[in-house]
Amino acid sequence: MKQIVIISGKGGTGKTVITASFAALAKNKVMADCDVDAADLYLLLHPEIEETYEFTGRVARIDKDKCTQCGKCQDVCRFEAIKDFTVDPISCEGCGVCFYVCPQKAIKMIEDSAGNWFVSETKYGPLVHAKLGIAEENSGKLVSLVKQKAREIAQKQKRDFIIIDGPPGIGCPVIASLSGVDITLIVTEPTLSGIHDLERVAGVAHHFGIKTLVCINKYDLNLKITQNIENFCKTYNIELVGKIPFNKAVTEALIMGKPVVEYSDNTVSPQIREMWRKIVNIL
Repeated sequence: MKQIVIISGKGGTGKTVITASFAALAKNKVMADCDVDAADLYLLLHPEIEETYEFTGRVARIDKDKCTQCGKCQDVCRFEAIKDFTVDPISCEGCGVCFYVCPQKAIKMIEDSAGNWFVSETKYGPLVHAKLGIAEENSGKLVSLVKQKAREIAQKQKRDFIIIDGPPGIGCPVIASLSGVDITLIVTEPTLSGIHDLERVAGVAHHFGIKTLVCINKYDLNLKITQNIENFCKTYNIELVGKIPFNKAVTEALIMGKPVVEYSDNTVSPQIREMWRKIVNIL
Protein backbone atom coordinates (compact mmCIF):
# COMPACT_ATOMS: atom_id res chain seq x y z
CA MET A 1 0.00 0.00 0.00
CA LYS A 2 1.42 3.36 -1.10
CA GLN A 3 0.30 6.77 0.10
CA ILE A 4 0.48 9.94 -1.98
CA VAL A 5 -0.55 13.36 -0.70
CA ILE A 6 -1.27 16.29 -3.00
CA ILE A 7 -0.51 19.63 -1.33
CA SER A 8 0.16 23.25 -2.24
CA GLY A 9 1.81 26.24 -0.65
CA LYS A 10 -1.38 28.27 -1.06
CA GLY A 11 -5.05 27.66 -1.79
CA GLY A 12 -6.51 27.75 -5.29
CA THR A 13 -3.63 26.15 -7.21
CA GLY A 14 -5.78 23.25 -8.45
CA LYS A 15 -4.70 20.41 -6.16
CA THR A 16 -8.27 19.13 -5.69
CA VAL A 17 -8.74 19.06 -9.47
CA ILE A 18 -5.59 16.92 -9.70
CA THR A 19 -6.65 14.71 -6.78
CA ALA A 20 -10.08 14.03 -8.26
CA SER A 21 -8.49 13.09 -11.59
CA PHE A 22 -6.08 10.71 -9.84
CA ALA A 23 -9.10 9.16 -8.09
CA ALA A 24 -10.66 8.53 -11.50
CA LEU A 25 -7.44 7.14 -13.00
CA ALA A 26 -6.09 5.00 -10.17
CA LYS A 27 -7.23 1.43 -9.58
CA ASN A 28 -7.87 -0.23 -6.22
CA LYS A 29 -7.48 2.85 -4.02
CA VAL A 30 -8.91 4.79 -1.08
CA MET A 31 -9.33 8.58 -1.13
CA ALA A 32 -8.92 10.89 1.87
CA ASP A 33 -9.80 14.59 1.92
CA CYS A 34 -7.47 16.05 4.53
CA ASP A 35 -8.18 19.66 3.57
CA VAL A 36 -10.70 19.61 6.40
CA ASP A 37 -10.90 23.39 6.80
CA ALA A 38 -12.36 23.68 3.29
CA ALA A 39 -13.13 20.13 2.16
CA ASP A 40 -14.42 20.12 -1.41
CA LEU A 41 -13.27 16.83 -2.95
CA TYR A 42 -16.79 15.50 -2.35
CA LEU A 43 -18.10 17.98 -4.94
CA LEU A 44 -16.34 15.99 -7.67
CA LEU A 45 -16.62 12.46 -6.25
CA HIS A 46 -20.27 12.63 -5.08
CA PRO A 47 -20.01 10.32 -2.07
CA GLU A 48 -22.80 8.45 -0.33
CA ILE A 49 -22.17 8.68 3.40
CA GLU A 50 -22.12 5.29 5.15
CA GLU A 51 -20.61 6.17 8.57
CA THR A 52 -20.65 9.42 10.57
CA TYR A 53 -18.44 10.23 13.56
CA GLU A 54 -18.31 13.27 15.83
CA PHE A 55 -15.06 15.20 16.08
CA THR A 56 -14.45 16.88 19.42
CA GLY A 57 -11.99 19.60 20.28
CA ARG A 58 -10.94 21.01 23.63
CA VAL A 59 -11.58 24.43 25.11
CA ALA A 60 -10.44 25.83 28.47
CA ARG A 61 -12.95 26.88 31.10
CA ILE A 62 -12.20 28.77 34.33
CA ASP A 63 -13.99 27.94 37.58
CA LYS A 64 -14.71 31.37 39.07
CA ASP A 65 -15.09 29.92 42.57
CA LYS A 66 -11.54 28.49 42.54
CA CYS A 67 -9.83 31.26 40.56
CA THR A 68 -7.71 33.67 42.64
CA GLN A 69 -6.97 35.88 39.62
CA CYS A 70 -3.22 35.39 39.92
CA GLY A 71 -2.86 36.11 36.19
CA LYS A 72 -0.59 33.19 35.29
CA CYS A 73 -3.02 31.79 32.75
CA GLN A 74 -3.27 35.13 30.96
CA ASP A 75 0.51 35.50 30.92
CA VAL A 76 1.15 32.13 29.24
CA CYS A 77 -1.70 32.14 26.70
CA ARG A 78 0.03 32.95 23.41
CA PHE A 79 -3.35 33.20 21.67
CA GLU A 80 -4.61 35.93 24.02
CA ALA A 81 -7.72 33.86 24.60
CA ILE A 82 -8.00 34.72 28.30
CA LYS A 83 -9.09 38.24 29.20
CA ASP A 84 -10.43 39.39 32.55
CA PHE A 85 -10.07 35.75 33.66
CA THR A 86 -12.63 34.58 31.12
CA VAL A 87 -11.83 32.26 28.20
CA ASP A 88 -12.89 33.31 24.72
CA PRO A 89 -13.86 29.96 23.12
CA ILE A 90 -13.27 31.33 19.60
CA SER A 91 -9.66 32.30 20.35
CA CYS A 92 -8.85 29.26 22.54
CA GLU A 93 -6.79 26.64 20.67
CA GLY A 94 -7.21 24.00 23.38
CA CYS A 95 -3.45 23.64 23.92
CA GLY A 96 -3.90 23.20 27.69
CA VAL A 97 -0.95 25.35 28.86
CA CYS A 98 -3.22 27.41 31.12
CA PHE A 99 -4.51 24.17 32.68
CA TYR A 100 -0.98 23.10 33.64
CA VAL A 101 0.18 26.44 35.06
CA CYS A 102 -2.87 27.24 37.19
CA PRO A 103 -1.79 26.83 40.85
CA GLN A 104 -5.40 26.56 42.06
CA LYS A 105 -6.47 23.92 39.51
CA ALA A 106 -9.26 26.28 38.54
CA ILE A 107 -9.06 25.53 34.81
CA LYS A 108 -10.59 22.50 33.14
CA MET A 109 -10.28 21.38 29.53
CA ILE A 110 -13.78 20.70 28.26
CA GLU A 111 -14.52 18.46 25.28
CA ASP A 112 -16.53 20.39 22.73
CA SER A 113 -18.12 19.25 19.46
CA ALA A 114 -16.13 20.73 16.56
CA GLY A 115 -17.57 18.93 13.57
CA ASN A 116 -17.99 15.52 11.97
CA TRP A 117 -16.01 13.11 9.83
CA PHE A 118 -17.37 10.54 7.45
CA VAL A 119 -16.68 7.27 5.69
CA SER A 120 -18.38 7.29 2.30
CA GLU A 121 -18.57 5.24 -0.86
CA THR A 122 -18.08 6.68 -4.33
CA LYS A 123 -18.03 5.17 -7.80
CA TYR A 124 -14.24 5.49 -7.59
CA GLY A 125 -13.92 3.73 -4.22
CA PRO A 126 -14.05 4.59 -0.50
CA LEU A 127 -13.65 8.23 0.58
CA VAL A 128 -12.88 9.46 4.10
CA HIS A 129 -13.67 13.15 4.59
CA ALA A 130 -14.75 15.66 7.22
CA LYS A 131 -16.67 18.84 7.93
CA LEU A 132 -15.51 21.25 10.60
CA GLY A 133 -17.90 23.49 12.47
CA ILE A 134 -17.86 27.24 11.85
CA ALA A 135 -14.72 28.91 13.25
CA GLU A 136 -13.43 25.60 14.65
CA GLU A 137 -9.72 24.73 14.56
CA ASN A 138 -8.49 21.27 13.63
CA SER A 139 -4.79 21.62 14.61
CA GLY A 140 -3.92 18.47 12.67
CA LYS A 141 -5.91 16.15 14.95
CA LEU A 142 -8.80 15.77 12.53
CA VAL A 143 -6.39 15.28 9.62
CA SER A 144 -4.75 12.42 11.53
CA LEU A 145 -8.14 10.82 12.21
CA VAL A 146 -9.10 10.95 8.54
CA LYS A 147 -5.76 9.46 7.45
CA GLN A 148 -5.88 6.74 10.11
CA LYS A 149 -9.34 5.60 8.98
CA ALA A 150 -8.25 5.64 5.32
CA ARG A 151 -5.28 3.40 6.21
CA GLU A 152 -7.54 1.00 8.10
CA ILE A 153 -9.86 0.70 5.10
CA ALA A 154 -6.93 0.26 2.70
CA GLN A 155 -5.41 -2.50 4.82
CA LYS A 156 -8.73 -4.29 5.36
CA GLN A 157 -9.71 -4.16 1.68
CA LYS A 158 -6.15 -4.74 0.42
CA ARG A 159 -6.06 -1.49 -1.56
CA ASP A 160 -2.93 -0.49 -3.46
CA PHE A 161 -3.07 3.29 -3.00
CA ILE A 162 -4.26 5.97 -0.62
CA ILE A 163 -4.73 9.24 -2.49
CA ILE A 164 -4.83 12.20 -0.11
CA ASP A 165 -6.06 15.70 -0.89
CA GLY A 166 -3.95 17.69 1.56
CA PRO A 167 -4.41 21.18 2.99
CA PRO A 168 -2.59 24.26 1.67
CA GLY A 169 0.17 26.11 3.53
CA ILE A 170 2.85 24.88 5.92
CA GLY A 171 0.99 24.66 9.23
CA CYS A 172 0.10 21.80 11.58
CA PRO A 173 -2.59 20.26 9.29
CA VAL A 174 -0.04 20.06 6.46
CA ILE A 175 2.51 18.37 8.71
CA ALA A 176 -0.16 15.89 9.83
CA SER A 177 -1.07 15.13 6.20
CA LEU A 178 2.60 14.51 5.33
CA SER A 179 3.15 12.04 8.16
CA GLY A 180 3.86 8.52 6.94
CA VAL A 181 3.28 9.13 3.21
CA ASP A 182 5.51 7.76 0.46
CA ILE A 183 5.33 10.71 -1.94
CA THR A 184 4.08 14.28 -1.85
CA LEU A 185 3.03 16.07 -5.02
CA ILE A 186 3.18 19.85 -4.73
CA VAL A 187 0.86 21.68 -7.10
CA THR A 188 2.02 25.21 -7.83
CA GLU A 189 1.25 27.96 -10.35
CA PRO A 190 3.44 30.43 -12.25
CA THR A 191 3.00 33.49 -10.03
CA LEU A 192 5.36 35.26 -7.65
CA SER A 193 3.38 34.08 -4.65
CA GLY A 194 3.17 30.60 -6.18
CA ILE A 195 6.93 30.12 -6.39
CA HIS A 196 7.45 31.63 -2.92
CA ASP A 197 4.91 29.26 -1.37
CA LEU A 198 6.38 26.34 -3.31
CA GLU A 199 9.76 27.01 -1.73
CA ARG A 200 8.22 27.02 1.76
CA VAL A 201 6.16 23.85 1.47
CA ALA A 202 8.98 22.00 -0.33
CA GLY A 203 11.18 22.90 2.64
CA VAL A 204 8.67 21.32 5.03
CA ALA A 205 8.51 18.11 2.98
CA HIS A 206 12.32 17.99 2.78
CA HIS A 207 12.56 18.45 6.55
CA PHE A 208 10.55 15.26 7.04
CA GLY A 209 12.52 13.38 4.40
CA ILE A 210 9.57 12.80 2.05
CA LYS A 211 10.07 12.20 -1.66
CA THR A 212 8.79 15.37 -3.35
CA LEU A 213 7.42 15.90 -6.84
CA VAL A 214 6.13 19.10 -8.44
CA CYS A 215 3.34 19.90 -10.89
CA ILE A 216 3.00 23.37 -12.44
CA ASN A 217 -0.66 24.12 -13.11
CA LYS A 218 -1.58 26.67 -15.80
CA TYR A 219 2.10 26.84 -16.65
CA ASP A 220 1.56 28.72 -19.92
CA LEU A 221 0.13 31.82 -18.22
CA ASN A 222 3.63 33.05 -17.35
CA LEU A 223 6.44 31.17 -19.05
CA LYS A 224 9.16 33.23 -17.36
CA ILE A 225 8.07 32.26 -13.85
CA THR A 226 7.49 28.70 -15.04
CA GLN A 227 11.16 28.64 -16.05
CA ASN A 228 12.09 29.95 -12.59
CA ILE A 229 10.13 27.11 -11.00
CA GLU A 230 11.87 24.59 -13.24
CA ASN A 231 15.25 26.04 -12.24
CA PHE A 232 14.26 25.80 -8.57
CA CYS A 233 13.36 22.12 -9.02
CA LYS A 234 16.67 21.38 -10.75
CA THR A 235 18.65 23.19 -8.05
CA TYR A 236 17.05 21.17 -5.25
CA ASN A 237 16.82 17.89 -7.19
CA ILE A 238 13.01 17.86 -7.17
CA GLU A 239 11.42 16.00 -10.07
CA LEU A 240 8.97 18.00 -12.17
CA VAL A 241 6.37 15.43 -13.20
CA GLY A 242 3.72 17.64 -14.80
CA LYS A 243 3.09 20.90 -16.63
CA ILE A 244 -0.64 21.46 -17.03
CA PRO A 245 -1.74 24.11 -19.57
CA PHE A 246 -4.57 26.53 -18.94
CA ASN A 247 -7.83 25.27 -20.40
CA LYS A 248 -11.42 26.39 -19.85
CA ALA A 249 -12.45 22.75 -19.89
CA VAL A 250 -11.27 22.53 -16.26
CA THR A 251 -13.81 25.15 -15.20
CA GLU A 252 -16.49 23.45 -17.28
CA ALA A 253 -15.72 20.11 -15.59
CA LEU A 254 -15.97 21.73 -12.16
CA ILE A 255 -19.36 23.19 -13.04
CA MET A 256 -20.52 19.75 -14.14
CA GLY A 257 -19.09 18.21 -10.94
CA LYS A 258 -16.78 15.80 -12.75
CA PRO A 259 -13.05 15.02 -12.66
CA VAL A 260 -11.58 16.76 -15.69
CA VAL A 261 -10.13 13.52 -17.10
CA GLU A 262 -13.68 12.16 -17.32
CA TYR A 263 -15.22 15.33 -18.68
CA SER A 264 -13.39 15.58 -22.00
CA ASP A 265 -10.20 14.61 -23.81
CA ASN A 266 -8.80 18.16 -23.78
CA THR A 267 -5.23 19.43 -23.56
CA VAL A 268 -5.28 19.00 -19.78
CA SER A 269 -6.45 15.37 -19.49
CA PRO A 270 -3.54 13.72 -21.35
CA GLN A 271 -1.06 15.66 -19.20
CA ILE A 272 -2.74 14.48 -15.99
CA ARG A 273 -2.82 10.89 -17.23
CA GLU A 274 0.89 11.03 -18.06
CA MET A 275 1.65 12.58 -14.66
CA TRP A 276 -0.21 9.75 -12.87
CA ARG A 277 1.71 7.19 -14.94
CA LYS A 278 5.01 8.77 -13.87
CA ILE A 279 3.95 8.76 -10.20
CA VAL A 280 2.96 5.08 -10.31
CA ASN A 281 6.34 4.24 -11.83
CA ILE A 282 8.13 6.18 -9.08
CA LEU A 283 6.07 4.43 -6.40
